Amino acid sequence: MANVFTRLKDSITSDLHEALDQKEQKNPIAMLNQYLRESEKETEKVRKLVERQYRLKDEFGREYQKAQEMADKRKHQAEVAEKAGEETMHAFAVKEQEEYEARAERLKASRLDAMEQLETLERKYEEMKHRLKDMHLKRMELMGRENIARAHNRMNQVIEDTADKPYSRFSEMDRYIEELEYKVNSAYYRNTFDSKVAQLEKDMKNTEDVTVQ
Repeated sequence: MANVFTRLKDSITSDLHEALDQKEQKNPIAMLNQYLRESEKETEKVRKLVERQYRLKDEFGREYQKAQEMADKRKHQAEVAEKAGEETMHAFAVKEQEEYEARAERLKASRLDAMEQLETLERKYEEMKHRLKDMHLKRMELMGRENIARAHNRMNQVIEDTADKPYSRFSEMDRYIEELEYKVNSAYYRNTFDSKVAQLEKDMKNTEDVTVQ
């Protein structure tokens, strides 16, 4: 059941990514994003294999240690049985010793193989991480170039609009600022008109008073 839900989740995620990529078909970064997702999945798989190989190596080491300890134990027991004249016990201990020694050798060889495989996996994992990082950097570089291209294209459109159209954005903005400035000046004149007239009347009255005296 868990596998069914996992496959369903992966399918939905895949469909979502595909829909997004189709929506961005004109974007040259879309294909690189797809490669990045695939590379990230493969890198994650290798990471899990590395972790599993570490566990296998350690398990081989533990089993080898147990087999070697039992071989040494049976060897000592065989010597004790031989000195005591217990042939049956001696024969059993010797046979057990040989089996444990053979198992220990096989586990030792398996551990060495696991270590070599682990080194190979680690090298591949590091190479994949470097390659993935390079792809991320490449995407950043492409995004930068795309932004510059879009900015230049936008600026060119604005410049062309300004040159070819009498009512371009810049012209409209200049006109808007002039109108706003006129409104502000008119409001200021109206607001100060009454005080200016009152001041004129006051000055005229003072002049008349001086003349009468």
